[in-house]
Amino acid sequence: MIDPGCFSGRKEPHLTSKILVLPTPDSLPHLTVTTPRTAPQRNCHPSIACTTSPRLSSTTFNSAAMSQQLSSALLRTCARQQLPSTVTRSAAIAAGQQRGVANAGAKFESPFASSEDPTSTLKIPNFKKYTSKSSPTTNKVFSYFVAGTMGLGSAVGAKATVQDFLVNMSASADVLAQAKVEIALGSIPEGKNVIIKWRGKPVFIRHRTSDEIKEASDIDWKTLRDPQPDEDRVQKPEWLVMLGVCTHLGCVPIGEAGDFGGWFCPCHGSHYDISGRIRKGPAPLNLEVPAYQFPDEDTLVIG
Repeated sequence: MIDPGCFSGRKEPHLTSKILVLPTPDSLPHLTVTTPRTAPQRNCHPSIACTTSPRLSSTTFNSAAMSQQLSSALLRTCARQQLPSTVTRSAAIAAGQQRGVANAGAKFESPFASSEDPTSTLKIPNFKKYTSKSSPTTNKVFSYFVAGTMGLGSAVGAKATVQDFLVNMSASADVLAQAKVEIALGSIPEGKNVIIKWRGKPVFIRHRTSDEIKEASDIDWKTLRDPQPDEDRVQKPEWLVMLGVCTHLGCVPIGEAGDFGGWFCPCHGSHYDISGRIRKGPAPLNLEVPAYQFPDEDTLVIG
């Protein structure tokens, strides 16, 4: 079949354009076709005169041969134009392989970009009907305002909730009243014990004499079960402050009793000396000393 592009003059992108030259009848050799003479055919009936067929003229055969050779030359010319040379085929293959390979100078050409060709029929669609009338900055300001207002409201609500929660967890007024106890030391004579209540526990306050202070200091405290010198258990030598709870099972010892002139626990027989240190019995530790201070010479504050 003959490629229609051969007659229309269309060229493929990968083919080299060529001018189609058609042979003319003058350029083709004239062929003289002669036909053998045949004997005239006669009718079988003797009464009818026999007639012979006229001969084909040589001019008619020359025109038919010329048309056949013209068609053959036209087919060969179209075939040569459709078959590219080796160099052209190699260039087309290389161009196809490089298609899609981006380099530093490559850029994307949008199909909606304006064409520089004045004869271009490209029509860019108009999207103004669908675009927002307000500016993007206005929308952002409104969004930020809404987010900030919601954040501020959430912070205020969280603050109130946390504040109420902490207030409920804090100690009540009666508990705070018992947190510290103030005692007037002028009412406690020398050589006597006073028991007060602090945080639900008994507290022993002893106004020691000079002999009791000397006795507590002369003991070798390093050999005791719970080694502790008397100086570490008192802030003022004459005032001894301790929790009245036995370190064995929590009983309340009795003052001015026991084998060492201090305190004695009747529950299991623990003996404490005049400094409240364990000297005998099952108790493992000395009597606990709470936190206290002396705001002045005649006042003691526990807690």
